[in-house]
Amino acid sequence: MDKAAEIERSIITTYRKRIWGRFVRGVKEFDMACEGDRIAVCISGGKDSMLLAKCMQELQRHSLVKFELEFICMDPGYAPANRRRIEENAEILGIPVKIFESDVFAVSEKLRAEKPCYLCARMRRGFLYERAKDLGCNKIALGHHFDDVIETLLMGIIYAAQIGGMLPRLKSTSHPGMQLIRPLYYVHEKDIITWSQRHKLEFLDCACKFSARVKDDDSLSKRREMKALIEKLREGYPNVDINIFRSMYNVHCDTLISHDFMGREHYFTERYGEKPPED
Repeated sequence: MDKAAEIERSIITTYRKRIWGRFVRGVKEFDMACEGDRIAVCISGGKDSMLLAKCMQELQRHSLVKFELEFICMDPGYAPANRRRIEENAEILGIPVKIFESDVFAVSEKLRAEKPCYLCARMRRGFLYERAKDLGCNKIALGHHFDDVIETLLMGIIYAAQIGGMLPRLKSTSHPGMQLIRPLYYVHEKDIITWSQRHKLEFLDCACKFSARVKDDDSLSKRREMKALIEKLREGYPNVDINIFRSMYNVHCDTLISHDFMGREHYFTERYGEKPPED
């Protein structure tokens, strides 16, 4: 059995419960792969997107629902060594990735943005949508996982004074007819790490040349803080991560002073037939 086949098999055997089962649950529950879909799986070079690509390949093989896949990777200006790492891993894993160039890093440097990670992510998303559309796709799949979801929820509360989550599927407002899906929504990062280590796979972390410059004040730093906070809380409450996740299913809007729905703010006094206070 070659390495690619061994890695593929482990997903549906060794990691059947922890990865494959949770992946399939998310895809089914949120209608991520439908008959006739053409899905662009977006490869960043990291462990999450590479696992996503393998799971999507397995799903395509075994699913009764017929859909097509494209595997795309945007090179925003990687150093040659990082570009080679992505190409080599794709070859090892048997992923027929199509790499296209962009000038995201150069633009971020030129603008000297205060939050280059945010700007880079926004620009990447736009490029990926455009490339996917050029390939005839109606969906892009990203590698966000369970931990990303709960960290995003906490980051919003602590740093942005808002309660907001990360949806498993959403329709693009900037690219009509396109949707974004997150098939690893229920998959825990620790299991992705275990999977990659078992097969001695070495993936890219953030290969951006700005990451060192902003390491103390960017969103990556905030996300690391959330990881540390959750780990600390888990010492006393082992299921704290699961409870944070489930809280998104149990939002009691009638206990909130205000909430936004479909772009409109609703103040609690509406329930009493009263006008909200003037700003």
